[in-house]
Amino acid sequence: MTLSHTGPLSRIRLGTAPDSWGVWFPDDPDQVPWDRFLDEAAAAGYRWIELGPYGYLPTDPEQLRDELGRRGLRLSGGAVFAGLHRGREALKEAIEECRAEARLLTALGAKYLVSLPEGYTDLDGSLTQPVDLTPEQWKDLTSGMSELAGVLHEESGVRLVFHPHADSHVDTQERVLRFLEDTDPEVVSLCLDTGHISYCGGDNIEIIRAYPERIGYVHLKQVNPEIVRQVREENLCFAEAVRRGAMIEPPTGIPAMEPLLAELGQLDADLFAIVEQDLYPCPTDTPLPIATRTRKYFNGCGLRP
Repeated sequence: MTLSHTGPLSRIRLGTAPDSWGVWFPDDPDQVPWDRFLDEAAAAGYRWIELGPYGYLPTDPEQLRDELGRRGLRLSGGAVFAGLHRGREALKEAIEECRAEARLLTALGAKYLVSLPEGYTDLDGSLTQPVDLTPEQWKDLTSGMSELAGVLHEESGVRLVFHPHADSHVDTQERVLRFLEDTDPEVVSLCLDTGHISYCGGDNIEIIRAYPERIGYVHLKQVNPEIVRQVREENLCFAEAVRRGAMIEPPTGIPAMEPLLAELGQLDADLFAIVEQDLYPCPTDTPLPIATRTRKYFNGCGLRP
């Protein structure tokens, strides 16, 4: 199935992110340098990118504008981790961190901030906190997210989009739907990460159909079902699953992309669909060929650059 650029997917803009180049941290000597990421994102045929971890790309607006402009790139949004289940002090800290990032985003004409929940496993798989939240912690998480989103919207017009994540307190479909029920629909939207939903046993299309008005942003990703089986059988953490190749380029994994894109195309919304294939860690020469093939695949599905 190939859809026209003037057809049902014409309101979806395709982009990529540093994550597809193996970038998980603002500064890591094993990661691709930021200027090489920008060069290769442009060479792979993308026109929209995310910031990645705040501090990975230059945070001076003039410098970043220049670096993006001379490569023909534009910014879709940024990302931030927050442990709002920890209560009011965590919320205050998140507000200040998000304000700093929102200033950079708005200076570059971007209006989306992807908020990721704090994970409960470390890179080596050790637990850093309990897997389940108490009722009080869940309330702090959901009410805090609503308050944080409201502050950003009122102060800067930045739209907070929440990203469910494997090995976090909002991972399974049940928790995602509960999160949507318990947060303010006027200000809190969902960043639908198609790979994380499938990794955690969820159904992306069911979520879209249940809450079409809450889909505010998309991370396009596929997962290898064989690795997911290993995760269940061996009780692997997410970082180890990624090291084994859990996230793979389309169309070889799940969820099936064409029916998912068709569902997104029926939404009455302008959306960013950002390719975000977890590759940490990876050799520096690995990402570009994958990113190029992936862009061509999604162009063939009807997504425009």
